[in-house]
Amino acid sequence: MKRPSLFRRCANAGALSPEDQAVVDQFRETLTALRNPDPWAPGSAQDIAVRVGPFVERAHTRPGDDHGPDVIAVALVHPGTPHARAYLHGRQLGYTERGWLRCETTAILGFWQPGYAMLTHAAAGLSLPDDVGMDPAHYALYIEARKRDDSLDGFTLLRLGPYTQTRHAQQDYDDRLTAALDGRETTLVPGYRVSVRFGPFDVSDHQLFADPYEADAVALLEAAVAGASA
Repeated sequence: MKRPSLFRRCANAGALSPEDQAVVDQFRETLTALRNPDPWAPGSAQDIAVRVGPFVERAHTRPGDDHGPDVIAVALVHPGTPHARAYLHGRQLGYTERGWLRCETTAILGFWQPGYAMLTHAAAGLSLPDDVGMDPAHYALYIEARKRDDSLDGFTLLRLGPYTQTRHAQQDYDDRLTAALDGRETTLVPGYRVSVRFGPFDVSDHQLFADPYEADAVALLEAAVAGASA
């Protein structure tokens, strides 16, 4: 008597369902992304893939804000960005609350590829951890005096920073310093036009900045103007 086989042939099992096929295709994309990373180079505005613990996350870069070759400023974003549904999901998982962060370039896998999406916290339904291993990329205000002949000649009167949140810098920029300069831009420093500029905080030059949380921004401005006019 012929004994029945203990194993069934898989060839006759039929085609995969569309849902299963999508999972297989996504898994292949992930393997391809891991095996063939698209090397990152400084100066590009293209999104990158960065390690966050055992996960991989998508991140925007902030061009021009780097600390030598070792650190750049990034903002973590939901892998489905820019779709509205992805934004809402990312907001639930803490992606939109981080602001700009300083990312070590050794944590960069390469430019972002869709295949990395399966490796994110979002794909696992997890919120980003409180500590993602990156410090905030703080902000600064620069009060500058430029020649009124449209040349680039001039100097920086005052550097304020670091601001730990954009809204704090924006309050000093819009509500205080801009108001203090209104109508006085061309009279504070003879021969120069004074203006305020918002930008990233350069950690390399930290000793040149006045701490905006320790003193009033307008008082610091007045002191800087008095020193320049002396």
